[in-house]
Amino acid sequence: MAWKLEGCAIFLVIFMMLFAIQISNASTTYNVGDSNGWTFGVSNWPNGKNFKVGDVLVFNYPREIHNVVIVNKVDYNNCNPSGKMFNSGKDVITLKKGTTYFICGVPGHCDGAQKIAITAN
Repeated sequence: MAWKLEGCAIFLVIFMMLFAIQISNASTTYNVGDSNGWTFGVSNWPNGKNFKVGDVLVFNYPREIHNVVIVNKVDYNNCNPSGKMFNSGKDVITLKKGTTYFICGVPGHCDGAQKIAITAN
């Protein structure tokens, strides 16, 4: 009888560990800029957030006014929209490991702090 209880206890511990790992690996969906969306002044939005590989960013914006461009660090710093552009108004991007740089490619918008750098671990 004791070996049955011991076996059940071991099974329960293993199950709980696997469940905890599954929860910690679950991705999170973020609306960039929260209720304001992807707009001017969003550059501080990532502060205090811990992004993981597989997390999803949703960029909500009026497509007639803005867009989203993934750029490298140099183009991010210089507000040069030379990367892949999205312009649906509801762009969904899954994060990969490392830092990804996003800017609005409309002239003047990146200079108005419509850019974010996200590091996913």
